[in-house]
Amino acid sequence: MDFELSDDQVALRDAARGLLDDLAAPARVRAHLVSGEPYDRHLWAAMADQGWLGIDVPDDAGGLGLGFVEAAVLMEEVGRHVAPGPFHQTLLAVGATRGTAWADALLGGGGVGCVAWSEGAARTLVPYAPVADVAVVASADGIVVHDLRNGERPVAEPAMDQTRCVGWLPRDRPGAQEVGGPADAAALLDRGAVATAAESLGAAGRVLEMSVEHAKERVQFGKPIGSFQAVKHRCADMLVDLEGMRSTVYHGAWSIAAGDPDASVAASTAKVWCADAARRIMASGLQVHGGVGFTWEHDLHLFLKRAQLDQVSFGAAPFHRERLAGLLRGKLERGETIV
Repeated sequence: MDFELSDDQVALRDAARGLLDDLAAPARVRAHLVSGEPYDRHLWAAMADQGWLGIDVPDDAGGLGLGFVEAAVLMEEVGRHVAPGPFHQTLLAVGATRGTAWADALLGGGGVGCVAWSEGAARTLVPYAPVADVAVVASADGIVVHDLRNGERPVAEPAMDQTRCVGWLPRDRPGAQEVGGPADAAALLDRGAVATAAESLGAAGRVLEMSVEHAKERVQFGKPIGSFQAVKHRCADMLVDLEGMRSTVYHGAWSIAAGDPDASVAASTAKVWCADAARRIMASGLQVHGGVGFTWEHDLHLFLKRAQLDQVSFGAAPFHRERLAGLLRGKLERGETIV
């Protein structure tokens, strides 16, 4: 099995990186933080113009006709740039409402979607809920859609991650329309878990690069700190974690794209590993950078705060560990192998 990206996927990644290097450069992200805007509308328009919101929508339905692996490629780049745009939330909303008027409105970037996974609580903290036109709420019972265009949107709440606005989205709301059952909700949870893991992968990869660059340049006792064994070990451990993240993310994305029966197992595995590994990578990045890593002037805090929210979106690691246990237990009870 070839685990490398195809030539077309590499070209997609390079094109996405080029666009985001320009429109989500650190200076632009910082300007967004002080602008008071919920997201960068110029960046959002560029994403829509490139057809990103239809990356895994069939071409006869107005999309690019690619797949979820390609969607993961884009989401990794969005995470790498901490891009202030509602891409991954709207992409998931398009998939959950496919075949409806909502999907058509969202596909061209004319609206913003948000998606929540409810674990039974009355409300869930959701990125971009305060500015969303369509809210998709999934639970073990199914999927419902709230049209927020003519109703009261959730109030924006204070948040660590200032690149994304967040608000409390209630599970039940008058006028909600059911668009899917339990199986559809499980599939949406899989997609959301892998999407969030892919963004975490991009952020963690950039933090490793920043840490290595700093270790080469920062001099103590007449030597670059990267020559010290303790720092070398930190960076090596970060790389091991990162490669584990990459493997689980793209296996999860492939499983979803291929309709693999074990897609839920792969998705929860990706979310568990990436949530835990991203936390370790961010902590090690702070250690390597030392005091400068804690300052507002350094970019590291943008990634650390982004990772905090990603770790709990679409189910935190404990939730997915419990889900994995249930999925694997079911396989054993049916006499299937789990290896």
